[in-house]
Amino acid sequence: MSELFHPVSLASITFPHRIFLSPMCQYQAKEGYVTPWHFVHLGARAQGGAALVMLEASSVSPEGRLSMGDMGIWEDSQGKALVPLVDLVHSLGAKIGIQLAHGGRKASCHRPWEDGGSPLQGSEGGWPIIAPSPIPFSETHQVPGEMNSSEMERVAEAFVQSAIRAKEAGFDVLELHLAHGYLLHEFLSPLSNMRTDQWGGNIEGRMRYPLEIVRRVRGVWPSELPLFVRISATDWVQGGWSVEDSVTLSKKLKLLGVDLVDVSSGGIVPHAVIPVGPLFQVPLSERIRKEANISTGAVGLVSDPEEAESIVVSGKGDVVFIGRAMLRNSNWPLEASLKLNGSISPPDSYLRGWPARRG
Repeated sequence: MSELFHPVSLASITFPHRIFLSPMCQYQAKEGYVTPWHFVHLGARAQGGAALVMLEASSVSPEGRLSMGDMGIWEDSQGKALVPLVDLVHSLGAKIGIQLAHGGRKASCHRPWEDGGSPLQGSEGGWPIIAPSPIPFSETHQVPGEMNSSEMERVAEAFVQSAIRAKEAGFDVLELHLAHGYLLHEFLSPLSNMRTDQWGGNIEGRMRYPLEIVRRVRGVWPSELPLFVRISATDWVQGGWSVEDSVTLSKKLKLLGVDLVDVSSGGIVPHAVIPVGPLFQVPLSERIRKEANISTGAVGLVSDPEEAESIVVSGKGDVVFIGRAMLRNSNWPLEASLKLNGSISPPDSYLRGWPARRG
């Protein structure tokens, strides 16, 4: 059997193999609530053999939404509405995770296919946004309000309460979003955090707020359930957040009880020159895994089963998050097993409906 299909244990959960569905925004929520789209989207990928399916970035507060179509979990009723989705995924044999996020200065925009994802105007229903410093993401984005101590406490508590709602809804995995230029990444990067108080300045100051949120969330998320953190390992800009910084951060995340670092990159500024290509982020995962001695997930334009296999075999990642390839083909994990192993190797619980579809 290929290494990709060997089990992996994170906290007290053993996943039957190492193919995870990456969290990807669908922009189909209504007022933050789950819709039938999400049941079809995640249900199909669970039935298609993913060991873990990740629900997209779900905002911990209304102003943290990237768009009006974003998922939310800032209200108890939103969490309760997710219970049937969790039950569906479990019935199909997969585990399910949720990613908690706050868009910071990149919030309040159109959906990507609406006016190119440009910022919402007030007349279009846009809302005020917040960030570590009053620096807009681009010339066309609104200037965010600089967060004061009460706002920082409110957002931190929102992450905690959202984690509690996720636990009560029955999610198996929780991921905190510290990447892609959103609020917690904005605190980390010197390109977006110009604060002169304890929450800015050197790397220790810039890490302080995100680490405080991780600490608080780990305190309410059960120790037996995995806690992931997604990071942008580099800003791809001179003078920005670097992979060396990410190694330092990941060491601290491990001490706080984080089980896996989901290694992405970029997103903090629109002018970054990113060398996009197959497996372009995998070296970042490899370095963090080796130097911080923490489990990592590799992600980014992994489209072929042999590519995913090579990541695990070479020790560049403990798991592989598949995004676009699994959007195109919900049965990607099952077909990867056929290609690499000559048979369908996940447990029977993953294969409900598969023999009928093969014909």
